[in-house]
Amino acid sequence: MAAKNIGYDVLAIGAHPDDVEVGAGGVLIKMKEMGYRTGIVYLTRGEMGTGGTAAIRKKEAEQAAKIMGADLLARFDLGDTEVFDTPANRKIVARVFRKYRPSIVLAPHWEGHTGKRQSHADHIATGRIVLNAANLCRLRKFDARSEPHEVRAIFHYFIPTGVAPTFVIDITDQYDRWLESLKAHRSQFLNPKKTRDYLWSLETMARSFGFTIGVKYGQGFCSSSVMQVGDLFAVTGPPKKTA
Repeated sequence: MAAKNIGYDVLAIGAHPDDVEVGAGGVLIKMKEMGYRTGIVYLTRGEMGTGGTAAIRKKEAEQAAKIMGADLLARFDLGDTEVFDTPANRKIVARVFRKYRPSIVLAPHWEGHTGKRQSHADHIATGRIVLNAANLCRLRKFDARSEPHEVRAIFHYFIPTGVAPTFVIDITDQYDRWLESLKAHRSQFLNPKKTRDYLWSLETMARSFGFTIGVKYGQGFCSSSVMQVGDLFAVTGPPKKTA
C-alpha cells in the first residue's frame, strides 16, 4: 500500500499493531465504504506483546489493513512500551500530518490509569503526542520544507472507564468485516496460549456502545474539542416524513 503525498479524509493513529482495529476498525471500514480515503499509522512494531514477534505482527497488520480497505499503512519504531510525549516524537507525528494531510484523526484517549488495554501507557502517550503534533504542524515556522496543515478534528477511541463518549457510530453492517480484521491478528486474538477470550470482550464492548444509540453494534469516540454543528439534523439524521 504505497502512500502518495495527498490528503486523507480519515487517518487513524495507534501505538501498536491492532490498536486501530480494536478501537476504530469498524468505523474505518464504514468510512471507506462511504467513499472516504482512509489511512492507518502505527508508532511501534508491537514487539513487546505477549504473542507474536515484530515480523509476525507486521504481516498481521498488513492483512488487517487490506480487510479494512485502508489506502495507507505506515509504521514507525518508537519502541513498544517506550512511547513518550517528547518534542522529538511530536515532530515525527507532525511531519506525518503534513505529509498525509488528514481532515480527521482518530487516536487513543490521552487520559487513563497506567495499565493494560485502554490505559496502556503507550496508548495514553500516543493520544497526547497526536494532540501536540496537530498543533505543531499548524505552525509555519515548524519545518519550513513542508506546508503547514490544520487537522479539522481529533476523535479519541480507547475511552477511559467512567468517561462518556461524545458520540457513537453504528457499525452493525460492518461488524463481520471488523471481526475478520481482528482475527487477522492471530497472535493476539486467536492465540491458544492466551486464556482470555479477547474477541468476546470486544464484541461485548461494541454491543454496549451500540445499546446506547439503539443499534446492535457501535464504536464510541470522545472529541478533543467542542464540536461545531451547523445543522441539527446533521447530528440526528433527516427528520422523519409525516403522512
